[in-house]
Amino acid sequence: MATKVGVLVMSYGTPESLEQVESYYTHIRRGHPPTPEQLKELKDRYEAVVGGVFPLRANTNHQVATLQETLDTHTKNHDVEFHCYQGLKHAHPFIEDGVAKMAEDGIKDAIGIVLAPHYSIMSVGGYIKRAEAKAEEVGISMKFIQSYHLHPSLIEALTTRVSRKLDQFVEAGAERDKVRVLFSAHSLPEKILQMGDPYQEQLLETSRAVAEKAGVTSWQFTWQSAGRTAEPWLGPDILDTLRTLSQEQVEDILVAPVGFVSDHLEVLYDLDIEAKTIAKELDMRLERIDSLNSDPLYMETMSDVIIKTWEKE
Repeated sequence: MATKVGVLVMSYGTPESLEQVESYYTHIRRGHPPTPEQLKELKDRYEAVVGGVFPLRANTNHQVATLQETLDTHTKNHDVEFHCYQGLKHAHPFIEDGVAKMAEDGIKDAIGIVLAPHYSIMSVGGYIKRAEAKAEEVGISMKFIQSYHLHPSLIEALTTRVSRKLDQFVEAGAERDKVRVLFSAHSLPEKILQMGDPYQEQLLETSRAVAEKAGVTSWQFTWQSAGRTAEPWLGPDILDTLRTLSQEQVEDILVAPVGFVSDHLEVLYDLDIEAKTIAKELDMRLERIDSLNSDPLYMETMSDVIIKTWEKE
């Protein structure tokens, strides 16, 4: 009889409607509701991206369902059955809910993975801490995958996307080597550098690997979507980077947000609307690679690291 192993697929979470935006951001802000001005700005951003329809959450649901299918394919006729559960940081079902559901279903062993390839104690580390505490409480033995930022299938998926978009630039008359590729990720507070956090270096490793495989020589790393707090965040921000590149007379920009695996607000608004608007003002052409979402190679990446983590038992 096959051993049942739970897979807790963790992610940040998104509101499922405009009505949920306030409670969602109140949770992010540890119980402090956004001001009416902040709430209006947030709702306006979602409205600009989704027009009142919310595909963002459905996207995560589809990733989890597709990962389940991929795991089933790879473990057919094996002595293990993986069962995927969702656990979200700031929305239902919360991380603790996912672990509790596993326990309710009789799961004794589980693996946790985050829909984010790069580890930081402030992001992935926080997810793991919460899942670990709940697993201990309900008697589940749980292992965690901290990062998978250099997995060959992940690098291949990102490389394909970069190459495809560069081809489009060439078709439109640009010189391939003159297109500046900007690899980006969500900024975090600068204090992580003093903590010896691997986040920045892992992102650079991914960027280098993709640039090398795609034959890209004109690239750099930039940050985006920093929080609005008093403490300094990692920079430069992509909007500042665009202004600098404009002064250097760079005309064509391809953004590769390697720190994101799906179409979130930070991609659909911060890049597709905000960064594109700035680029247009600066008379630059800016395009973005397609998000991984449920790409088979991304599903293979996660499936492979989950199975290998279990086999190390």
